Amino acid sequence: MNFTSFKSPACLRLIAFLLLNSAAFGVNAFQPLMTDDTGTPEKGSNQLEFVASQDWAKTAGEAAHLLKIPLVYTRGLTDTLEIHVGTQYARVRPNITGNDRGMGNPSIGAKWRFYENEKNGTSIALKSEISFPVSASREKAGLGVGKTSGNLTFILTQEVSFGEIHFNAAIGRDRFRDAGIAPDATLGRISVAPVWKVTDKWQLALDAGIESKKGGGTTEYSRYVEPAVIFVPNKDLDLGLGFIAATNNQSPRTTTYTLIGSVTWQF
Repeated sequence: MNFTSFKSPACLRLIAFLLLNSAAFGVNAFQPLMTDDTGTPEKGSNQLEFVASQDWAKTAGEAAHLLKIPLVYTRGLTDTLEIHVGTQYARVRPNITGNDRGMGNPSIGAKWRFYENEKNGTSIALKSEISFPVSASREKAGLGVGKTSGNLTFILTQEVSFGEIHFNAAIGRDRFRDAGIAPDATLGRISVAPVWKVTDKWQLALDAGIESKKGGGTTEYSRYVEPAVIFVPNKDLDLGLGFIAATNNQSPRTTTYTLIGSVTWQF
């Protein structure tokens, strides 16, 4: 059965757009932000991140929805080196193949904070991640990419008078088993996120960035902005809520809105 026989080309582009943006840079970040920080769990400690997000994308009179529920486990190997594994449940609308829900790409990654100046409040880290392929039927359903993919992120965190500023520069590669769904793409992201520590328990953040997708002979750019709030009831638990608005430079434009909630538990 041909994937492109189900819906209009505009709707298929929307689903491919959502799939690429969900797979590009993993889910292990400074939740609920897209921009990561240089923080890692202490040696021998653990962290669980539970995230739920709902994407709405619209273009040319078509709409598509993507629900994502990632779960990431992180282990501190040293005070500056972590390893993490993750997976995610996803549900795509409209229904494309009759199998529009299930597990997405499992992943494994590491973050290494290789520079830290406590006096200046500056730290730098590198994060790498490999995403393992899903089956051909799950790729057709829009649940993940069908070939091994990966990404690398440079992370800078600077402490300032009001809190912290985080900067990311990332590059990734998404590879598809079926080129009829979407061409293999090289992805990039540059982003910055100031975080205000309002009180010991409340933080406000504004994450903004530019993403690029080069594949199939074209290069697409999109901009996003995300206001977010983080509640820290104790030193082991973070609760986050964010809203992302993104638009690309294509004609017609694709507009995406994402509501994201997160729970991060360290133990």
